[in-house]
Amino acid sequence: MQTKSVTLSEVYDVMMEMLNNGGTVNFNPRGTSMLPTLHNDGDRVVLKKFNSLKKYDLPLYLRDNGQFVLHRVHNINADGTFNMCGDNQWNLEKGIRPDQIIGTVISIQRSGKIIKVSNPLYRIYVVLWVKTRILRRIIIGGFRKFKQKIRNR
Repeated sequence: MQTKSVTLSEVYDVMMEMLNNGGTVNFNPRGTSMLPTLHNDGDRVVLKKFNSLKKYDLPLYLRDNGQFVLHRVHNINADGTFNMCGDNQWNLEKGIRPDQIIGTVISIQRSGKIIKVSNPLYRIYVVLWVKTRILRRIIIGGFRKFKQKIRNR
């Protein structure tokens, strides 16, 4: 069986039709912004239609510039917008509107295993990962400075 890679923008209309009809959509995310949760080399996510989001959910959304992004909900603002951040990023992307949300990840497929986002162990991992974002930035930043000082000697 041959496979062909396509961009989400190429299949957007079909994807929306499937989600709006109660189906799910599978795709392989690209990039490193969601490491270590999502890997660029074979992980697959399963999306369902967006109904509502909670903190720690993993939605696919469309930026105003047309870019598709799969990042985690860090905060829900009083005006109903969301602050998102990739698991491998430090800075929040603020003000994502509900009309930009396409779907929500319900499971991750890796090496033949299915990880449901409702799994209690996954939820614990996600909460700990999000809550240590600032601490991880300090530790990793300090480590990078230390490495740089060693190299410059």
